[in-house]
Amino acid sequence: MQAGPIDTMVATNQVAAAQTQTPEQSVAATDAFGLGFEDLLKIVLTQLTYQDPLKPMENFEFVSQLAQFSQIQQAQETNNALQTLVTAQASSQAASLLGKTVDVGSGTAALSGEVVAVTFGQAGPTVTIETGENQTISNLPLSAIMQIRESS
Repeated sequence: MQAGPIDTMVATNQVAAAQTQTPEQSVAATDAFGLGFEDLLKIVLTQLTYQDPLKPMENFEFVSQLAQFSQIQQAQETNNALQTLVTAQASSQAASLLGKTVDVGSGTAALSGEVVAVTFGQAGPTVTIETGENQTISNLPLSAIMQIRESS
């Protein structure tokens, strides 16, 4: 038994929907599962094409597989959105440190200085501080900051 017109239409719509994914979403799905969403849909279409005519896939089973693939895609999109949110929050936090006095751990001692610059790079935001002795220390990650105070 071959796939009926409704099954073919659903599968075609799913492939068309998969082709509208952004490259970032496709890369994220590939990185997480080794297969992209389009690859998963191709597997389902291949399964429909070569299924045993005497034992066709139940409609319920087919819809269940499509729902699982959809959930994977939604989880990837949620993960991407959360990562964007975390990055934006770190950038905002770093920018709010401008003009503040911070203490940074340096071995057994702590250095104190005013945040004079914030740099946004691939690894996340970093700060540049200027100590009371006019020493400039650059590229300090936010995780190195132990204490934040208002500048006097």
